[in-house]
Amino acid sequence: MSRVHILSSDVISKIAAGEVIERPASVIKELVENSLDAGSNLIELHLKDAGKSLIHLKDSGYGIDHDDLETVFERHSTSKIKTADDLFDIHSLGFRGEALYSIAAVSDITLRSKTKKQDSGWEIHMRGGKKVNLKPAATHNGTEIEIKELFFNTPARRKFLKSNTTELNQILSTLIPYCLFYPQCRFLVTHEKRTLLDLAPTENHIQRVAETLNLENTHLLELSENFSEQRFSARMIIGDINISRSRRDMQFIFINGRPVQSKAISFHLNDIYRLILPPNSYPFFTLFLTIPAGHVDVNIHPTKREVKIHDEHNLMPLLRHMVEQTLMTKGKPKEIKEKVSLDEKAIALRRALEKSTPHDSTFPQSSEREVPITGISENTSVTEQYTFPKQDNFIPDGSSSIQNAGQNLINKFSRSRYLGAFINKFLLFEADRSLLIVDQHAAQERIVFEALIRQMERGKVEVQNLLTPDLLKVSMTEMLAWEESKETLEKLGLTSTQFDKDTIAIHSCPALLSDPMRAVRELLTGGNISRADHATLARRACRASIRAGDPLKASQAEFQKDQLLKCRDPFTCPHGRPTVIEIKENFLDRQFFRT
Repeated sequence: MSRVHILSSDVISKIAAGEVIERPASVIKELVENSLDAGSNLIELHLKDAGKSLIHLKDSGYGIDHDDLETVFERHSTSKIKTADDLFDIHSLGFRGEALYSIAAVSDITLRSKTKKQDSGWEIHMRGGKKVNLKPAATHNGTEIEIKELFFNTPARRKFLKSNTTELNQILSTLIPYCLFYPQCRFLVTHEKRTLLDLAPTENHIQRVAETLNLENTHLLELSENFSEQRFSARMIIGDINISRSRRDMQFIFINGRPVQSKAISFHLNDIYRLILPPNSYPFFTLFLTIPAGHVDVNIHPTKREVKIHDEHNLMPLLRHMVEQTLMTKGKPKEIKEKVSLDEKAIALRRALEKSTPHDSTFPQSSEREVPITGISENTSVTEQYTFPKQDNFIPDGSSSIQNAGQNLINKFSRSRYLGAFINKFLLFEADRSLLIVDQHAAQERIVFEALIRQMERGKVEVQNLLTPDLLKVSMTEMLAWEESKETLEKLGLTSTQFDKDTIAIHSCPALLSDPMRAVRELLTGGNISRADHATLARRACRASIRAGDPLKASQAEFQKDQLLKCRDPFTCPHGRPTVIEIKENFLDRQFFRT
């Protein structure tokens, strides 16, 4: 009996749709690419229910001829390639002919279009991949598409769609690269009649970048170079030291006008910024590469996002040199905007620790001006879970030898004598023929993390009201995250209001944190926090506690040691990094060949 059979056309269409259409953002990507390929200088996008109920797009492109209206919904129908050789000479965003076919298979879609040559437009209605109606329609030059009930006939796939905020973030993240590359095109995006994005056409590329990403023009640098021998040219807009992110969420690479991903290019450009940015901080950059079409393969993935570049290794040194030269010669110095005095922060920290720590503790006083154990943290993207040990010891459940080793280190650390600091980053202590090295940033993160959790569990977070609000400029996706999670932020002690369409005013913050703007940024860019537990919130927020490079006096170093020893887990920071390491005498003897 034969076991091999041919799938029905209905099943084939849904499989094809699954390869191209994953969520509303996938639909919008395909539609926007078609509009841009059609020469549109206006793209309007109106959404309901984050695109799940309605995606309504209008463009001012060439339009679709009446004779092609039914053909565009057939599989592999395209006007952009004809032969297999054309796959290696592609100059358009779309070319597979899968987009409208796949969208129509899983939605109710109405398409209206009119070309300049036609006296009137035409409308076609498709549902589940089948034609419902074809009739004349009064419409403007260009194309208008309404997509309703996405995944109505594939409920299992619809079930996996996320919240409206998450889907809107995906839509904006998909759309933003095209806004950056096509400054001459107007983009208007609304959701439930609320304007999310309205970008007017401009010839100034830096202005478009600044408006789209809400960045300061003065911190953006533009550079370009033509490498005729290597047959490519590069144009870039990069940020100076004053633009840093905790994630790689503002990095864009375009090759021949197509937004793509390239691990090699991304690695090298980020590596250059290690010269000026602290660890785990990432820059902004937009790279526009023009390469002979035959030297890049864009046909290796259904989404056309990943590419292969011929002789990629020859490009990297040239790109690195471009960016290094610009940063070193045109980059601006770091701007420091400090509103609260360091002494006020020291007092706030002392009071917060006294209220959250079950033991008596006081912050060391000094007649001289001291830098408190607070500041801007290094950013970290580690997201492991943390739970307090069930037993009253400092070492998580494990073998008795591990616990004993941990207890021995605690005893040794408690008896240690402070020697000094190395490069304002590591604190040096001596005890029992051992050198104990403390990472002051990691140690303070642990102290703040546990203190903040205790306050949150009691429902009484010690709050410091700011004399004047801190104004934080945010991206569109961050504003959406803030709207969804502002009540959660208030429970953490971060009260804030919307100052204008792209700015948040922060009015108070936990007294344990010294940089409320960085704390809010960390919380907003780390994903949905509205349902996060106390440990997750504290872990993200405590990154704004102290930075390597803040000088500490002996009294402050000893105070930090005492506070660290009171923690339940003193030897790791909330993100899993060690806070203390021990170097024994016999290790140093071996390094100096002592016998």
